[in-house]
Amino acid sequence: MLSLPAILTQEHARACLAQLTAGLRGEETQVVVDAALLRSFDSSALAVLLELRRECARAGKRFGVRGLPDRLRDLASLYGIEGLLPSV
Repeated sequence: MLSLPAILTQEHARACLAQLTAGLRGEETQVVVDAALLRSFDSSALAVLLELRRECARAGKRFGVRGLPDRLRDLASLYGIEGLLPSV
């Protein structure tokens, strides 16, 4: 399982994405991202999750998110992308 950090803003997005993408190299067929620690974020957190989802699709892996904070789920809903971040 991959985990999001407590803080994920535009300033941290590139490094976070690089770290998460490196975690895709294993043999698992499903990638689960744990967002339970996420406390301070902006829309960059959604961009990171969506790019990681694309990377999973390219690698033929299923993608899911666990523990998405309500505020981030609401933001995803506002943008109309909540269906792209399936809960597991």
